[in-house]
Amino acid sequence: MKAMLGIRIVITLAALASVAHAEPRTVALAPLTALGTEDTSASAKAIQGELETALGGVENTAVISTKAVLEAIKKAKKPQLRVCEGDPTCLAELGKLVGADLVVAGEAGGLGDVQVVYLELIDVSTAKGVRSTTLEVGNTAEGGAPGAAYRLLAPDQYTGTMTLELDTAGATVYVDGKKLGKATAGKAISFGVGTHALRVTHPEFHDFVRFVDVGFHTDTQVPVSLKQYPIVSTEMTGTDPGQPGGKVTYIDHPTPWYRKWWAIAAFSGIIVVGAAATAGLIADGVDSDTVRPVGP
Repeated sequence: MKAMLGIRIVITLAALASVAHAEPRTVALAPLTALGTEDTSASAKAIQGELETALGGVENTAVISTKAVLEAIKKAKKPQLRVCEGDPTCLAELGKLVGADLVVAGEAGGLGDVQVVYLELIDVSTAKGVRSTTLEVGNTAEGGAPGAAYRLLAPDQYTGTMTLELDTAGATVYVDGKKLGKATAGKAISFGVGTHALRVTHPEFHDFVRFVDVGFHTDTQVPVSLKQYPIVSTEMTGTDPGQPGGKVTYIDHPTPWYRKWWAIAAFSGIIVVGAAATAGLIADGVDSDTVRPVGP
C-alpha cells in the first residue's frame, strides 16, 4: 500500500552566479533602430525604457540611458553614432564617448502586435561582440526584457524554479539524464530556462517521466504520483528473530499433483525410476507432499 506522505520537494533552479563581478560595469543602451534608421516610435521608446530598467536590475550593472547617449552624441556633434547598424567599431566609439564598458544595441522588427528585437552586446575595449539574443515583446516564458538582460549580461543566472510534489519517500531525481540524488526537501540545483527531461525513480514504483518547461524566475509545479508495481507474495513466514527464541521458518508447500513424478511419467509414457533413489526416499521417509519447517 503506497504511503501518502505528502512530501513537497522544492527544486530551486535559480539562484547564484558562478562568478561575481569584482567591480560594477557600465552599460550604455544605444538608440533602437529599425530598417537601418533610428526608431523614434512610441513602441520603440517603451521597449528602450523596459530594457534600461531590466539591464539595471542585473547585479553590479549601471546603465547609461538612451536619452543620455543621444545628448552626448549631440554635444560631441557626431550624428553618425546615432545609427551604427550593428557595426562593432561604431558602437565601441559610442561607448567610449559616454564612458561605458559595454554597449547594448537593438534592431527592431516584426509584424502587427508581435515585435522582435535583435540585441547585441559589444565590448568597448575590444570593439567585438560578446553575445547576442532576441527579445520577443510579450513572451512571458522567456522573461521579456529582464530575461533578455540576463541572457546578455549574466547568462548563468538565466534560470527558473521547479517544485515537485511527491507522495512517496525515498525517490531519486534525474534531470536531463543527470542524477541529482534522493528527493529531499529544500534540495537546490541550477540549470537554465527551457525544456528539461525529468525522471523520478523508486525501486518499488514505476518511473515517472515528464518534459518540464521552466520559465525565467518563475516556479513550475510538477505533481508526481508514483504507480506501485504489482505486489508479489512470498512463501516466507516466521517470527521476529530479535525476540527470545524467535527464528525464521520457511514453509515448503505441497507439490501440485500434476507436477508429481508419477503424473509426469503417465503423461509422457515413460517411467524411469532409479532403484537406489527410490530406496533412499523410502528409507528417509521423505515425501514431496510433506509440509516441513526448516530453519536455523
